[in-house]
Amino acid sequence: MISPRILVPLLLTGALGLGACSSPSNADDLGSLTLNVGDQIAGTEKVLAAAGELADVPYDISWSAFTSGPPQIEALNAAQIDFAITGNTPPVLGGNTDTTVITAYSNPAEGDAILLRPDSDITSVAELAGRSVAVARGSSAHGHLILQLEKAGVLVEDVTINYLPPSDGKAAFESGQVDAWAVWDPYTALAELDGAVPLVTAAGVSNGFGFGVASDAALEDPLTSRALADFTARVERAYAWARENPSAWAQVYATETRVDVAAAELNNRSLRTQIPLDERVVSSQNDLIGAFHRAGILPTGFDFADKIDTRFEENR
Repeated sequence: MISPRILVPLLLTGALGLGACSSPSNADDLGSLTLNVGDQIAGTEKVLAAAGELADVPYDISWSAFTSGPPQIEALNAAQIDFAITGNTPPVLGGNTDTTVITAYSNPAEGDAILLRPDSDITSVAELAGRSVAVARGSSAHGHLILQLEKAGVLVEDVTINYLPPSDGKAAFESGQVDAWAVWDPYTALAELDGAVPLVTAAGVSNGFGFGVASDAALEDPLTSRALADFTARVERAYAWARENPSAWAQVYATETRVDVAAAELNNRSLRTQIPLDERVVSSQNDLIGAFHRAGILPTGFDFADKIDTRFEENR
């Protein structure tokens, strides 16, 4: 896990001062509640707003921005936020946290890639042995990297892995300090338009799942749990809107992130679809857990089924 000492620098905003369950559990009115939600670059908040899903919310929402999923898990574990959507790996490498997966999402995983500079002489994952790779520890890109190395028969210890957040990974990659960069959209899309070349993508190797994760403190509070049921339903509808209106979403995304529309349109390959938290999801996540365990990164394995709560499936 990322040390709590570096949690604050990883946050893009400092809205974590509010407690996760800011209203009494016996309150009858959702209007008395503030739901604290973790977000990433032009993520949940923006797609909800673009889809019109923030127009009639019966509770307040306080947003906190993070650079990646691992610090979101830490904030959830500390009950500093109530909910966040992450990739497939943060709930796996978060360890024994006071967090629970309550929703699942999927995409083709084409935006998770191991990138090379255009002048690189690397032609296969096997050739990463003896080379250096930048990746955010505990991110979906980390999981993808581990799976690709295992598939190619490369030991993790034979690769110099530099654990860097996306901004630092980008700088190290572009300056030649590392040979490759494992990252996810929108960073992949932006890098590709700047000339980076995907060595491999996660399609067909990693599951492309994302997860809505709640703090256990939030789930134990009846009022906050009601708000989460409403909020996750809004997220599902917003993702559906974005898939049905990709051009409109790309325009919103480009405006919010100040990137070229071409990058925003490429980023649409990573649009999420909500899926059931079923045995297929559990089995695939257990395969990922096994890969991290075999690589010596997870000291012990566990059953992903023990980290999920399906109560919100009834809202779908």
